[in-house]
Amino acid sequence: MQRRSFLWSSAAAGLMTLPQFVLADDDAKHKKEGRNNKQPSTSASPAAAVAPPAVAKARVIVIGGGMAGASVAKYLRLWGNTVDVTLVERNPQYLSNIMSSLVLTGQRTISSLTFGYDLLQSRYGVRVVFGDVVEVDPIRARVRLATGAWLEADRIVMAPGIEFDAVPGLDDVNLMPHAWKAGAQTTLLAKQLAAMPTNGVAVLTIPKAPYRCPPGPYERACLIADWMKANKPRAKLIVLDGNLDIVTEKDNFSQAFFGLHASVIDYRTSVEISSVDTRQMMVYTNYGAFKADVVNLIPTQRAGGLVASTGLATANGGRFAPVDVLSYASTVAPNLHVIGDSSATTQPKAGHIANQEAKVCADALARIFEGQAPDPAPVTNSACYSTITRTQASWLTAVFQYDPVARVMVPVAASAAASVGWKSGNFKQMNEWYDALMADTFA
Repeated sequence: MQRRSFLWSSAAAGLMTLPQFVLADDDAKHKKEGRNNKQPSTSASPAAAVAPPAVAKARVIVIGGGMAGASVAKYLRLWGNTVDVTLVERNPQYLSNIMSSLVLTGQRTISSLTFGYDLLQSRYGVRVVFGDVVEVDPIRARVRLATGAWLEADRIVMAPGIEFDAVPGLDDVNLMPHAWKAGAQTTLLAKQLAAMPTNGVAVLTIPKAPYRCPPGPYERACLIADWMKANKPRAKLIVLDGNLDIVTEKDNFSQAFFGLHASVIDYRTSVEISSVDTRQMMVYTNYGAFKADVVNLIPTQRAGGLVASTGLATANGGRFAPVDVLSYASTVAPNLHVIGDSSATTQPKAGHIANQEAKVCADALARIFEGQAPDPAPVTNSACYSTITRTQASWLTAVFQYDPVARVMVPVAASAAASVGWKSGNFKQMNEWYDALMADTFA
């Protein structure tokens, strides 16, 4: 794998053919899939096996096996030559948050969102340890597992995802599930929606940004509204948004909320939730109380608990971890790197950008272990599709470039683009994009 050629070709492809969803292939060659230049293209992952190093040049521990953690583990093995990589993950399988709202409408199953770690081990030589990390020592670069065992490394990459703020009155999360981490709550919310009266009321709350997957709550609202038209024809969906306005894809979601789904969706902005009553199914806000048959309560979010307990969460009011985006090293503890949803950057918190951040981090660490400095001009690509109906989708993409003055990633002005409206062809390409992204991460 010639990582420098890959990173440069990714950047060039992203800047010249916009919008484009940039993934990786072994030859660092990006070919079009016979689509219009205004549509995203993807490429699959390599199949060549990389054996674990007999003698390690350096040791890296990765905490968390989601989109960011799995990607950085894989690409460290591909690009790091003789870097020994240990991935610590509490669950034997990863459940994808991407596409999980389609479980609510019965269009996908949890099994279709489930990925294992076998190929990371057999194909790339990643050592996988299933267990909980309960302590991170930033001075000695080591982690303690719940079993009491210590694992040592030269660098630690933390990708623990998100946690949720407590909501007063939420004494049983299963009565008002967030379903913002795919799994049991996703299937539970689907059952609750199916069981609601045909003239029932559902409430969906959107937390203040930043949160995981900016378009996610809006596309979930569209999906549920479209499903209600067919299955609960007199039902209503009240969307309580904690933000001043729709935070992304405003044109498409506005047209969907106030046009296509206007008969179902009641959309409110600047809503602050003060408390809930799970027994009475009440949501209390600065705009009054809302009673519902089903409440999809998505709380405000923060970095995974390990990031906070290690003292790294000092940005966004102590919610997320500031990093140097040339390597994603913590600004508090430079031997620790934080990627994905737990980091505080100018890029969105989403699965595709987590995969991109992981590659920048992997490349930087490979260079550091070779006695070099990280790439001084990294480029990332953020991309996603949004389901506006159960058969049609829109898309959004942007390229981010490093600004050496501000020392942050900034959007390339000419790169930001979104579909005008939504169509069935985008829905088909959404599934292809998803398959390619997950293969690039886990296969």
